[in-house]
Amino acid sequence: MITVRHAADRGRANFGWLDSKHTFSFGSYYDPQHMGFSELRVINDDVVKPGAGFDTHGHRDMEIISYVLEGVIAHKDSEGNVKTLPAGEFQLMSAGKGIYHSEYNASNQDTLRFLQIWIQPNAFGTKPGYQQKDFGRNPGLTAIATPTGENGTLLIKQDATLHQLILEPSSELNFEIESGRNLFIHQVTGSLSVDNTTLTAGDGAKIEHQSKVVLRNTSNESTTALLFDLP
Repeated sequence: MITVRHAADRGRANFGWLDSKHTFSFGSYYDPQHMGFSELRVINDDVVKPGAGFDTHGHRDMEIISYVLEGVIAHKDSEGNVKTLPAGEFQLMSAGKGIYHSEYNASNQDTLRFLQIWIQPNAFGTKPGYQQKDFGRNPGLTAIATPTGENGTLLIKQDATLHQLILEPSSELNFEIESGRNLFIHQVTGSLSVDNTTLTAGDGAKIEHQSKVVLRNTSNESTTALLFDLP
């Protein structure tokens, strides 16, 4: 079963310096029909004005993934990490027993746009952690985060795997879903056919009770999506 969350139906919070679209309930946006999916809690599509950002604030017991679409994030945290995260790179911050951090648009001229993703961990009160990597733009599926950290992936404290999907025009891919598991797709750019359902940028799709999906790019442009293989 495929259930689509259309981009235009997402929650929205606009603070001037920040324009954020929420796939799931977040902050002052509350929708009991959209509280998350499996262990996936948050997908926020954030646009931050030049020089602005999130002042130092705390997190606990959450796996927080940032994926930069445009611009550069300036990151600083209580574990001593002072990093910049450019477009195309993934960051995974494990909040564990507690971490404080700030995130700013590193530019005073260019807009920053990034996805912030929260996944509930399966281990609590652990040591905070920070990981960051550029996985490139190879066509097909690229594993980004896994429970084991195998093959150079980011290590996530949950029985979940995040994939980057890039499909060139007129190409397709079969994705097998293990029995009892769930799949969530967030469409980043372009359009994607999931079986007979079409997703466009900003759309999300919950996929339940299926053993596979056929992913097709029937357009004349490359398409990018994030696939979450969830318990």
